[in-house]
Amino acid sequence: MPEYTRFLEGSDRDLARAQTPAERLHLDLVLLTPILAIMTTGLFVLFSASDGDWDTVNRQIRNFVVGFAVLLLVAQVRIDTLKRWAPTLYLGALLLLLLVSFFGVGAKGAQRWLSLGFIRFQPSEIMKIAMPLMVAAWVVRHALPPRPSTTVTALLIIVLPAAAIATQPDLGTAILVGASGAFVVFMAGVSWWQIFSGALAAMVCIWPAWLFLLRDYQKQRILTLFDPEADRLGAGWNIIQSKTAIGSGGWSGKGYLQGTQSHLDFLPESQTDFIIAVLAEEWGLRGVLLLLLLYGLVVARGLWISFTAQTSYGRLLASAITLTFGVYVVVNMGMVAGILPVVGVPLPFVSFGGTSIVTLLLSFGILSAISTEKRVLSR
Repeated sequence: MPEYTRFLEGSDRDLARAQTPAERLHLDLVLLTPILAIMTTGLFVLFSASDGDWDTVNRQIRNFVVGFAVLLLVAQVRIDTLKRWAPTLYLGALLLLLLVSFFGVGAKGAQRWLSLGFIRFQPSEIMKIAMPLMVAAWVVRHALPPRPSTTVTALLIIVLPAAAIATQPDLGTAILVGASGAFVVFMAGVSWWQIFSGALAAMVCIWPAWLFLLRDYQKQRILTLFDPEADRLGAGWNIIQSKTAIGSGGWSGKGYLQGTQSHLDFLPESQTDFIIAVLAEEWGLRGVLLLLLLYGLVVARGLWISFTAQTSYGRLLASAITLTFGVYVVVNMGMVAGILPVVGVPLPFVSFGGTSIVTLLLSFGILSAISTEKRVLSR
């Protein structure tokens, strides 16, 4: 009898086909290609934002190299291993967050770092990864869609570290950590009445949070959002200057290295939080749209990975990582454009940074591991 072929030759499910180097390394090239394009664009923008400082660009390249090494390492880890170690990683990150309150290192009025002498790091960055790992492990441990008791426990897992991060204070990271866990719960298929109940509870907590959680400068940032002209030389300065830079760029921009707002030091934090304003001024709206297209490709691929994941855990984890990445982009561009409060969220792979870049690439290493997870043959 002729041999029965279960899959088409040459397809990704043809087990007889020789693996490519990328497949052997568990790398998703469709995902990594737009990320590399964003990084390349970011280096050009950073060079301009830093007034041609090659040392800053070289440090950013070093951050990318370290991040890709972490991505490659994490991509080799099995998804069930991540699931098994999720509680340990979460509790360890939560403990480090608590240690920040007693032994943390302060900078610019915030106490967010722990110092080991030779290195200084933010435990909140570790929690960005630990949160979706833990919430997804908890949810899939019980029946899907989650019951109310499962949802309530998941929300407690989310709220505890998010509140600890917000008190450092670091509202931007607290939002991202909370979002990464909330996306897991949402994608798990919670009922609409649970969603409405959670939204109502969040609305009830707004006033107590305003009174007891937010610092004075954070309240001022929110108030400034509605009327930045009220304090042009104070709290409103950042938004006014960033909007000026964006508006002056028009469609085609002033030209590379020709921006005035950043080069004349009108634009604050031009290398980090407000770097998109540098791109908009010099490259114009078309440059911003090109960058948005690249971000869209990353998000689209991430969602495709979540839809085709082999396990419920992989599906929830991939969707949470992807949607949280999208929140990064929306929050940063929204605050620079003056439609969201300034919360200190960097633009992924474009803003200068070390820990945030490594954390992002670590999460994309998990995405690659999910994408290349071996297909289970139906029998």
